[in-house]
Amino acid sequence: MNVVITGANRGLGFGFVQHYLSQGCGVWGCYRSGPDQLEGVSSSRLHTLQWDVTEEKPARFADEAGFPERIDLLINNAGVYGPKDGAGQALSTVTPETMLSVYDVNCVGPLRVVQALLPRIMAARGTIANLSSKMGSSADNGSGGCYAYRAAKAALVIVSKSMAVDLAPDGVRVITLHPGWVRTAMTSHSGLIDIDESVAGMSDVIQKIDHYELGAFVAYNGQVVPF
Repeated sequence: MNVVITGANRGLGFGFVQHYLSQGCGVWGCYRSGPDQLEGVSSSRLHTLQWDVTEEKPARFADEAGFPERIDLLINNAGVYGPKDGAGQALSTVTPETMLSVYDVNCVGPLRVVQALLPRIMAARGTIANLSSKMGSSADNGSGGCYAYRAAKAALVIVSKSMAVDLAPDGVRVITLHPGWVRTAMTSHSGLIDIDESVAGMSDVIQKIDHYELGAFVAYNGQVVPF
């Protein structure tokens, strides 16, 4: 199985790399600026590639970058939180620049990746897993704030749902995932679960994608997230 993972150099992305390598898969790990933890992996089945998901790529990018002709699984993991201080994403102070930059990475980025790799995913009748967050759920929002991050992750849920509907006739399955509150750099390592637990849970959900409704939003523990 050929697996492509964005934001693969650390955190959840690197956790996915380790998981799918252990399953004997060929893995293409993409990163924005530096390979970081990917440099420590010695495996002929790991292929690394610099890919900033905010960049516009030429039509032949996938060919020139060496992606396989058939991609069985694409995991759109790359994402940013934006300003972490409360004021940076508060109602009175969040800026249009912050809103747009977070949206570009967290929502438009996965769309760009899918557009660039779609013929290869379709050739394999593969699966697309887009990592959102429960913070993008309107039904779950009881605390407000975090305007840029919430809005971008909510938008990704809708984009992902449309992908699921549009690609179903071609045999391509799409699911949106909530990784849980994970101990990573994004959460300042203050989460409730570790990376291995989150990745194992999400990988199980991906494997059982046909158990869920078209374009479902599902947490790492298998529970459907209302949105």
